[in-house]
Amino acid sequence: MSLLAVGTVAFDALETPFGKTDKIIGGSATFITLAASYFTKKINLVAVVGDDFRKEDIRMMEEHGINTRGLQIKEGQKSFFWSGRYHNDMNSRDTLVTELNVLADFDPVIPEEYQNCEYLMLGNLTPSVQKTVIERLRKRPKLIMMDTMNFWMNVALTELLEVLTMVDVLSVNDEEARQLSGEYSIRKAAKKILTMGPKVLIIKKGEHGAYLFRDNLVFFAPALPLEEVFDPTGAGDTFAGGFIGYLASTRDISFENMKRGIIYGSAMASFCVEKFGTERLVHLSKPELESRVQEFVDLVQFEISMV
Repeated sequence: MSLLAVGTVAFDALETPFGKTDKIIGGSATFITLAASYFTKKINLVAVVGDDFRKEDIRMMEEHGINTRGLQIKEGQKSFFWSGRYHNDMNSRDTLVTELNVLADFDPVIPEEYQNCEYLMLGNLTPSVQKTVIERLRKRPKLIMMDTMNFWMNVALTELLEVLTMVDVLSVNDEEARQLSGEYSIRKAAKKILTMGPKVLIIKKGEHGAYLFRDNLVFFAPALPLEEVFDPTGAGDTFAGGFIGYLASTRDISFENMKRGIIYGSAMASFCVEKFGTERLVHLSKPELESRVQEFVDLVQFEISMV
């Protein structure tokens, strides 16, 4: 039930209405693997950093059961860095700095011990890199899930559409789903995207929850109404990590089990936004997770009698 996660391991500098940080650990693969680590301990990471990346951050990941042998460390180069400022509504933000650094020419290397992985999570990267990862696996995983964003739809649509034919699950937000499909209706957008290759589509709506689509089946999970959202950075990646981590731990990719995966992913994301960066995910306890999942269950569970 091994899980391979490919994405960015990076530095972020954040500013929200609640405060600001200097450089802290971030990146899609960081959030994905940390979230997944609460469900399965067979997690393999492929990413690239510079020699400025802190050894203590690598140790932290390893302490969570993440295999970092696929983490390339480029001597004399700097890690990917992103800085952003969130507006008061926490739904919009301004990018202040983007430094690709080692990510500019990232060539994913799949260690021998990573071959034969059963689950593959492709974090938000260039479609060409996502395709390369799939092609470098000698055996197709049981489930391939990918994330993408508007930027790749604007500058690499042809390559993105090609990768979509190679995956099982696509995870995007509602704005991205509308752009990719050309449809405003979420239901119509989902129907059109499912003809592009993925068998399953997840459409995230942030604080309003998430949809799960497969064939003619639809499931919706609301987001937990939190008193305070401290930092939304990485919430989508954390959601994806919780989702695929749960599927890997149960070895069940049925639609019914994916519903449960959506709840676990949503629960993980709700923790992520409570502190800056990965701080909340690093110190999460199993009782806290179980309690949070129960809150989601209680939120939607009710009895009704048709008269």
